[in-house]
Amino acid sequence: MFRLRPAPPASAALSPKHLHQRPTPRTDRSPQLKDRKMLSKTMRSGAGSPVRKTLLQRAFATSGGDSPKASDGVRINRYSATVTQPKARGASQAMLYATGMTEEDMDKPQVGIASMWWEGNPCNMHLLDLAGEVKKGVNAAGLVGLRFNTIGVSDGISMGTDGMSYSLQSRDLIADSIETVMGGQWYDANICIPGCDKNMPGCVIAMARVNRPSLMVYGGTIRAGCSSKGETLDVVSAFQAYGEYIAGRITEEERHDIIRHACPGAGACGGMYTANTMATAIETLGLSLPFSSSYPADSPEKQGECLQAGEAIKVLLEKDIKPLDILSREAFENAITVTMALGGSTNAVLHLIAIARAANIPLSINDFENISERVPFLADLKPSGKFVMEDIHRVGGTPAVLKYLMNQGYINGDCLTVTGKTLAENLEKVADLSDNHEIIHPVDRPLKSSGHLRILRGDLAPEGSVAKITGKEGLVFTGTAKVYDCEEDMMAGLENGEITKGSVVIIRYEGPKGGPGMPEMLAPTSAIMGAGLGKDVAMLTDGRFSGGSHGFIIGHITPEAQVGGPIALVKNGDKITVDAEKNRIDLVDVSAEELAERKKEWVAPPLKATRGTLYKFIKNVKSASEGCVTDE
Repeated sequence: MFRLRPAPPASAALSPKHLHQRPTPRTDRSPQLKDRKMLSKTMRSGAGSPVRKTLLQRAFATSGGDSPKASDGVRINRYSATVTQPKARGASQAMLYATGMTEEDMDKPQVGIASMWWEGNPCNMHLLDLAGEVKKGVNAAGLVGLRFNTIGVSDGISMGTDGMSYSLQSRDLIADSIETVMGGQWYDANICIPGCDKNMPGCVIAMARVNRPSLMVYGGTIRAGCSSKGETLDVVSAFQAYGEYIAGRITEEERHDIIRHACPGAGACGGMYTANTMATAIETLGLSLPFSSSYPADSPEKQGECLQAGEAIKVLLEKDIKPLDILSREAFENAITVTMALGGSTNAVLHLIAIARAANIPLSINDFENISERVPFLADLKPSGKFVMEDIHRVGGTPAVLKYLMNQGYINGDCLTVTGKTLAENLEKVADLSDNHEIIHPVDRPLKSSGHLRILRGDLAPEGSVAKITGKEGLVFTGTAKVYDCEEDMMAGLENGEITKGSVVIIRYEGPKGGPGMPEMLAPTSAIMGAGLGKDVAMLTDGRFSGGSHGFIIGHITPEAQVGGPIALVKNGDKITVDAEKNRIDLVDVSAEELAERKKEWVAPPLKATRGTLYKFIKNVKSASEGCVTDE
């Protein structure tokens, strides 16, 4: 993998040597590329010809006025000057003039504004407008804002269909596309505006790879919905309505009323689901401005944050603070701690490991296990509780939560953030939580004395799995396996009455390679909860769970079934114990010898994709315990 080269020394004049330098690879380049580099070096040295050397020096001389500088006189258009300043880059400049840039603009730093806007999803449909506000703020700060777009996949819309295979890989496509534009266009800084689940980690992975001054403006959370009966709703209410309907607990009219009013407008799914989990974790990491994760999407505060992003990115440019200066080991520990305290999504395990790997920070599922043991679960937020992110905003926002946790000794306030200040400095004047501990319980009266995310190993998950256990469903479950080789078969089994109290539902061949794309199992968990079986059924899968899933659920089982992991060898009727106190998943009455015999008979099913983007994902993706990264 190539690393985008650092800017030339800020005090140095732009020279052919600096302008021709390329990213440093992790491995040796091809002989052809080495030969081209040697040829370029020979040409730059003039090959012994003083005339040639003089012509090149003239060609790469700067073309215009003074470049913007920080207070210490250091130039801050460190990268864009590569194309805006040398006379030899006249064609580059001609194209930039065509976009509407002026003579003055050519000397200003350029900020790439990456939006994940698209119309077909409430999480993303407003991001173009937010990007416009960010651009105004960037331009007002004396910089040049240049918007570009990348992709998105709506988990909520695709859930329960083959479309979910495209969800996880969208994280890496987003990272790849932002890296591509930032590297190809020489932008000096990056502001990302994500909305839906995979958008956030995709942005931050790209920031870590590119390592230029960057910050994230979260698109914001959706407001709560309201049924005709006055009941508070969200998207998970719509998922659970199906289970309630097939169980005969609600009528068709009531079901339709729920789905019609669950999502009232723009913004990401409202509980402590994956989008809000990752936004909160990233604000805790230090890569968003304070309050970014808790401002609702349609709030005036969110509009104000967009305008403030311009001055904030200018400070980062002036101080040359980059993502790898912020993404420290301690910052990741803070992010995991907050995820545990707030009851965040299991997907945080996958995504934080992937971000850490992009930043070359050692992080593993063991770190989640260790932090889970010492951090209490405090937040009464959906899906397991009754409040939503909008309520966190109402009682002081994410900074008030961080201040409480810091004062209680759970997070490190010395970590650097995108304000140019430490986390503790950001929180110094933040008001305390105003909810009287109704939403965020006190540490001496937690909902659960340890974290809700548990790393389980054992016969069925020798390389690990992730359980989301809040304590309401109990800590130990023993039952009989009901095995399904895909999500659709399990849903049919539920409708047919195959799943009863005491079942341990196995949904396999849904892992990173087998799914492919490790689809989320929100439809099955919601249907089980809606059918009234949430406390009486456990579910195990090599797929993922949505942040909206709750119940006795264990996902990310590794190795996955597609590569012959033990989950592929389970048979209907096997007795399974899930123990969240000992952190184990075990087959009770199946010996190691019996498993070995089953393994001899096992044959890998054919891949579900043999061409295109999903096939590339299958061929490159690492395991869930390794963050499902695709560039190693």
